[in-house]
This record gives sequence, structure tokens and C-alpha cells, in this order.
Amino acid sequence: MHFEIKKNGKATILKVKARKLDANISPELKGEFLVLCSPQTKVLIIDLADVEFCDSSGLSALLIAERKMRENGGVVKLAAMQKKVMTLIKISHLDRAFKIYDTVAKAVKS
Repeated sequence: MHFEIKKNGKATILKVKARKLDANISPELKGEFLVLCSPQTKVLIIDLADVEFCDSSGLSALLIAERKMRENGGVVKLAAMQKKVMTLIKISHLDRAFKIYDTVAKAVKS
């Protein structure tokens, strides 16, 4: 398993425990997002601190989470992104689709 899930009051925190968010783990992650992104989950925080690289399949997994959460009246927050991943998110203009935070703690508090 390439991630761990914690409940923190009103938020669910999914920590990606892989250096690469790519085609090797995105199918498993997409499946987990489909389970997590239910009407009962209002805030999903995705902790990307360990992720050094992300490709299009990784972005696709994040977008599935965002779409499912929005459909159910919730929100996805991305936290603790490394510089390369943040650059990719900005180049792809996905910083408009996600709320982005420097740390998981800041994402929880917001």
C-alpha cells in the first residue's frame, strides 16, 4: 500500500507514501479516492510531502478526487507539496481547482 489514511475530526487525511505519483500507483489511488470521496467526507486532505515526481496519471488521480468531492459537496486540499510537484500543478493550472497549503496542519486549520 502506497498511502495511509487518518481521520482528524472533520477531515480525512490521505498521505501518499511514495516518491513517484505515477502510473504504478495511480490506479490503486483512484480506487481509494472513489471509496473515500463519499457524501460523509466533507474535507479530504492529500499529503504530498513524500512525492518528488508526478506524471499525468498522478494528476488524473488527484482530479478524480476533486471531482468526486465536489459532486458530494466536499473539498480537496493539497498539502506539503515539493517544489517540482507544485510547479507541475501550476503549469497545469490545477492550482485553480485545488486549495493548496504549505503544511497538513494549515490545511486542517483552514
